[in-house]
Amino acid sequence: MPMEYTQQNSETEFDNEIDLELPPECEVIFFNDDFTTMEFVVEVLVEVFNKSEDEATVLMQQVHNQGQAVVGVYTYDIAVTKAGIATGKAKKQGYPLRIEVKLK
Repeated sequence: MPMEYTQQNSETEFDNEIDLELPPECEVIFFNDDFTTMEFVVEVLVEVFNKSEDEATVLMQQVHNQGQAVVGVYTYDIAVTKAGIATGKAKKQGYPLRIEVKLK
């Protein structure tokens, strides 16, 4: 037996105001250590964090000279993913690179 659908002639009002919350931003922070090479830090910043060579070099120097640097600000999911990829690359190469993700 086929189903019958009836359409009612009624107007539906939509509220055009939609309250959207932006996801919280997180800082990805690299910390200096005595074992991870400067070249590796630059490589990770270029490959994982999409920095230019020049920007990666400046950030690497900041990590080296100040002990840490914020290398990027992303939404939580992206920050954790990038930090995880970078940490995995470091472990694979035998480097103890410390990376933290912190709510901004």
